Amino acid sequence: MISKKMIDDINAQINAEMYAAQLYLAMSIDAWRMGCRGMNHWLRKQHEEEMQHAYKFIDYLESRHVEAELADITDVPKKWKSPKEMFEQALEHERKITERIDALCRAAMSEGDYATFHFLQYFVGEQVEEEASAMEIVDTLKCLGDDIAALYAYDTSLLARE
Repeated sequence: MISKKMIDDINAQINAEMYAAQLYLAMSIDAWRMGCRGMNHWLRKQHEEEMQHAYKFIDYLESRHVEAELADITDVPKKWKSPKEMFEQALEHERKITERIDALCRAAMSEGDYATFHFLQYFVGEQVEEEASAMEIVDTLKCLGDDIAALYAYDTSLLARE
């Protein structure tokens, strides 16, 4: 049986994933405003992926015969100074999500909730990928500096994300 605390923690994670989806959607809109069509595309794909994560958590609660509870999404930033700043914030956000997933794993183990611990393993691996992907973009943007032609070429390469 899943504990009330674990249910509350998973509901909080659902809302964290929904916030992440909203954040990436806002970033995609701002990337479009900056003229970065590849980043706009990449960030929209990231938005979709975060929504899928929220759905997985909702589905998990429903499989345990528990109703998910959604909270209002507030205080999502809307503008960034540069693509580099935008992706630095994305990386910082992914690190916070990793901390949340790790805390969920610790809670599941301390409660002996092996079903939830097993379910969370997908997200443990997913967060390694999420952080690595954001870090790669941040590192590349740092290397490009103020080279507009290089930024354009890199931005165009991000259109390849499926």
